[in-house]
Formats: sequence, C-alpha cells, structure tokens
Amino acid sequence: MSTELSEPSEPSISTGSGAPSRGFTAELRDALSARGLLLVAGGLVLQLAFILSYIGAFHAPTPHRIPLAVVAPEQVSAQTVDRLNGLDGDPLAARAVGDEAAGRALIHDRTVDAVLLVNPKGTEDTLLVASAGGPAVSSAVTQIIERADAAQDRTVTTDDILPPAAGDGRGLSSFYLAIGWIVGGYLAAAILGVASGSRPANLHRTLIRLGVLAVYAVVSGLGGALIAGPVLGALSGHFAELWAIGALTVFAAAATTVALQILLGVVGIGVTILVFVVLGNPSAGGAFPNALLPPFWRAIGDYIPTGAGTTAARNTIYFGGNALAGPLWVLALYAAAGSGVAVLASARHRRGGTTPVTETGTEVREPQTAER
Repeated sequence: MSTELSEPSEPSISTGSGAPSRGFTAELRDALSARGLLLVAGGLVLQLAFILSYIGAFHAPTPHRIPLAVVAPEQVSAQTVDRLNGLDGDPLAARAVGDEAAGRALIHDRTVDAVLLVNPKGTEDTLLVASAGGPAVSSAVTQIIERADAAQDRTVTTDDILPPAAGDGRGLSSFYLAIGWIVGGYLAAAILGVASGSRPANLHRTLIRLGVLAVYAVVSGLGGALIAGPVLGALSGHFAELWAIGALTVFAAAATTVALQILLGVVGIGVTILVFVVLGNPSAGGAFPNALLPPFWRAIGDYIPTGAGTTAARNTIYFGGNALAGPLWVLALYAAAGSGVAVLASARHRRGGTTPVTETGTEVREPQTAER
C-alpha cells in the first residue's frame, strides 16, 4: 500500500461567521495584485513629479527678458535701451517708444510689463508698472531698474498704475479661480467614469457624459464667477465674461479627462493630474509669472488650460479684455480635441476596431458564442 505525499496546505482559520478564512498569504496575494502594485508605483512617480515640478519652478525665480518700454530723449534713447538689454543674464527686453501715452497703452494691451520714463531735466526717473499682471514681476523690474539707475548716478520712483483690486490681495485670485475650475472639471469627469463601474465606454454613453459635463461646466463657471465677484469682491466687474471663461475652462479640463479615461482607463486620470496639476499649476503664472520661471515651465505655461484660464481671467478683469485670443484658443482647442478624441475612440470601440477598456482600466472581452 503506497502513500502519496502532497505539499502541506495553509490551514484554514475559522472566522466565526461560518466561512473559513483563506489565510494571510492568500489574502496578501489578492490585496497586492500586480496591477495594483503598478498603480501604486505610478502614484509614487506622480507624487515625486509633483515635488520636482513645484520646487523646480519656484526655488530660484530669475527674471528673463521682461518686456520693458523706454521713453527717453532722442539723444539718449538708443543708448539707454542698449544698456538695459546688455545687463547680465538678460533680465529685460527693452524697446524705445515715443512718449508716455504710448508706453501706457503697451502696458494695457499686455505688450510690456513696465515703462521707464527717463527724466531729461534731472536724475530722477519714473518707472510705471502694473502689479495686477503679477506683483512679483513688478517687484523684479523695480529692483533691476533701481540697480541700473544707481550705476548711472540716477534714482527711480515707481508708480503702480494698475494695482490689484482691494479684495484681490497680491493679485492671485485669478490663479486660484482657474485652479478651482480645472480641478472641478477633471474631478467631475473622473467621477462619472468611475461611477459607471466595469462598463466600457460606448458612443451613446460618451455623448451623454459630455452633455452632462457641458451643463456642469456652465454651472461651475457661474459658481466660480459668483464667489470671486459678488460674494467675496475679489474680481469685480465683467461678470458675464468671467462666467463664460469659467465654463470653457471647466469643459476643457473635463473633455480632456474623458478622452484620456477612454483611451487609458484609470491611468488616464493620472495623466490628467500630471498635465493640469503637476505641470500646469507651477507654470500658470500665478505665484510667479512666466518671465520669472525656468525655461521649461516658461515654455509650457501658456499652452496648458491652467495657465490659459489664469491669463484669460486676469486680462479680462484688469486689462480690458486685451490679449485674450491666445488663452481662449488654447481652452477651445482642449475642449474640442478632448470631445473629438472621446467620441472617435468610443465609436471605434463600438465597431470592434479595438478592445474596449473599462473606466477602471481593464479590457472588456465580448462573450464567445458557440458555432452551429
């Protein structure tokens, strides 16, 4: 009589509820699936990218070619411009203009950040700034001109011709408003996707979701404009325009999130956070405008909805709606491209061109039918 030997199995432990426990090792294998570990690793990468992006952008703000207009007597105008453009590190991009009125117009249409008025009859010059466009830039230009004038035995007086409103503190309300709109847009889209469970995206469901998010964007834009304007008095005036900018900003973030979710599943939410938060927030021109940021963040800031929304709101409130075309086109492009990609990807899934992906990132296989 032979006796078969088998590997000892992990003993089952009664839980007292009638169902034996599967044991710690089995539960550990279930709790730490390969896919779960990959998602946690992705979260770690996203966290470290967040730290790198924020510290990298803000740890050493350095002026770089800040636009400056110079009003000076003809005999010294070119010399003054050349001297300012020749400063170490290229902190200024100076240009000569004919008179003070022309310089002020350039500030209001967002062509320059400051105007230097050289006094032809004395040694005290005047610097015109608009800190509503970014107090950090105004401070940086003031310090640069003070040092440059001191080297010429001259002094300068700063005149802030367009400061932030009394309720706007350091002019950051536009930035925080844009962040709120962006976060609301991608959170609403992500929640709608996750709430659908294991069902894959299809064309009808995608169209419905985009429609719901469009309504949400209108309501969210209205809420943000109300809070920033009538409720808190931070961004007063231009209420309808601010509402429209908010609706477009929210929908741009939401539509992009829907598209990435359909294409990548839950990973798409991580990509959305990477673009809008990790890269978008520090490059948006909030705490430090683009002229003070390192080259990478300076290059991308205008092309991410966070920066576009901030600029659009700020230019509407303080600069009479000047220089709005660029940021509005960026927001419209994200909204249109996100919607288009979401619709096309859903339609392709429906035709069977690709394997559908659920909102939680797993592939959906069609059930096989028996051949007769």
